[in-house]
Amino acid sequence: MAGIKALVGLSFSGAIGLTFLLLGCALEQYGVYWPLFVLIFYVLSPIPTFISRRLSDDSDSSSNACRELAYFLTTGIVVSSFGLPIVLARTSTIQWGACGLVMTGNAVIFLTILGFFVVFGGGDDFSWEQW
Repeated sequence: MAGIKALVGLSFSGAIGLTFLLLGCALEQYGVYWPLFVLIFYVLSPIPTFISRRLSDDSDSSSNACRELAYFLTTGIVVSSFGLPIVLARTSTIQWGACGLVMTGNAVIFLTILGFFVVFGGGDDFSWEQW
């Protein structure tokens, strides 16, 4: 039952993060939908970790090069998703208020993705690997 509660909590926080992102785009004073390109980063960010966990074996407790590369690529994707709204705001494509809302949505969404890996990444009976 704890896994279901965690799944509901994660989906609720994901909905809050997407609400911030959509508010940064759809409010009347902002009205520009360029910040929605961060959705690509939301989809791309967990892929290196999924691949590295599938390819690497956990019998070795020392550092794994595949997993370290995945962490590096994931960090680059996350930093890029925070950088895109700032670049758009500096070029006056979007307003700074929209940039703030998108950055808040980014923080909530990436904390939700991190929570997903913490809750479901253990390899126990209720794991994402079974899906």
